[in-house]
Amino acid sequence: MAQRKVPVEEILDTLQQLYPDAHCELNYRTPFELLIATILSAQCTDKRVNEITAPMFEKLNEPEHYLHLTQEEMEEHIKGLGLYKNKSKNILETCRILFEKYNSEVPQTHKELEALPGVGRKTANVVLSNAYGIPAIAVDTHVFRVANRLGLAKSENVDEVERQLMKRIPREKWSDAHHWLIWHGRRICSARNPQCAVCPLQSMCRYAQAEAKKAASKKKA
Repeated sequence: MAQRKVPVEEILDTLQQLYPDAHCELNYRTPFELLIATILSAQCTDKRVNEITAPMFEKLNEPEHYLHLTQEEMEEHIKGLGLYKNKSKNILETCRILFEKYNSEVPQTHKELEALPGVGRKTANVVLSNAYGIPAIAVDTHVFRVANRLGLAKSENVDEVERQLMKRIPREKWSDAHHWLIWHGRRICSARNPQCAVCPLQSMCRYAQAEAKKAASKKKA
């Protein structure tokens, strides 16, 4: 029996109704602050990053502010975060490049952003989408999980999930959909204990349907 077609439009409409105010939950005032915050967010919660950057950005909010810091001094600012040693090294080198090559401006292309230390595809998409309004889908752990569960994508590869989402979701909705999926992953569709019973997407979700069949089979057994 063929699996029914994924109701993409209905899923997106439901997510929009659930999270009409969905937005980037990293605190920032400029593209540069967003870039730094996103680099810091790897394997960390946005809440924890915001706690670290609040005092840091009061003093260090331009690339040139970082140029005379030693790595040890940089580490002191962010040592409460995971991978802080490597992040410190990347941030200092990124700031040097921004100052010397881009007149302290954050570039607006994937190629230029991804050439910066500590900046991968996901970080570049976050910056382009939120700081510059360029449509993009940043596939973090929440987007990856929720997209696969709903059937909006089917892949164990992050880049392939992004390609599938870009193909299925209208371009004008990429940035919003990215936030909707993140918010759903944080609020309902958690990694370990998804709240399928109260999820408005349950009837459209391949994961929920599969779990329901498993439960029914166990009852029969």
